[in-house]
Amino acid sequence: MTSDRGVNTIESTVFFEMGYRFLFFSREESRMHVHVQSAEGEAKFWVEPRIDLATSRGLPTREIRVVERIIREREHDIRSAWRRHFSG
Repeated sequence: MTSDRGVNTIESTVFFEMGYRFLFFSREESRMHVHVQSAEGEAKFWVEPRIDLATSRGLPTREIRVVERIIREREHDIRSAWRRHFSG
């Protein structure tokens, strides 16, 4: 798949929750992070060194708070999926 993130970028869905898709993009920066997409927009959250909003486009503040709560609750799942996805 080709996207605006780079030639032959591969998306890997980590999980879906409450209408949000949590995913990684291959061939992107090495600092641990997760992308979130919904019908409203998208965001990127750093996972390291701590969970923090990196960018957001179209998501209202209330949704950013919901997404951040989900990331905090599922941090272990995200970290495990990151290690699996980027270990090769």
